[in-house]
Amino acid sequence: QVQLVESGGGLVQPGGSLRLSCAASGSVSSFNTMSWYRQAPGKQRDLVAAITTGGSTNYADSVKGRFTISRDNARNTVYLQMNSLKPEDTAVYYCKYSDVYPYRRDYWGQGTQVTVSS
Repeated sequence: QVQLVESGGGLVQPGGSLRLSCAASGSVSSFNTMSWYRQAPGKQRDLVAAITTGGSTNYADSVKGRFTISRDNARNTVYLQMNSLKPEDTAVYYCKYSDVYPYRRDYWGQGTQVTVSS
């Protein structure tokens, strides 16, 4: 089992910044992918950004140039730096842990609310 604890959400004005953190604990594999997803009311949960233990990253087009995902492998922690926030970034943000050896495992965090509003 892997446990995920997220932090860093809150209320911010348009154009502002927030930094989300997600710490993984338990049976964390040396090779894994950690991701951030978000879900707005009435919408599906979508990928925001992902990063592997090797540092390869992937971003949704809507956040490229504004959000940066990074990780500290020694602390099993992933971060999402969100700059130039827009009202449409408002959502619950979820952290996801995935690994594939010896079999596929996926775990989700509890979610943290991000609200962008003046």
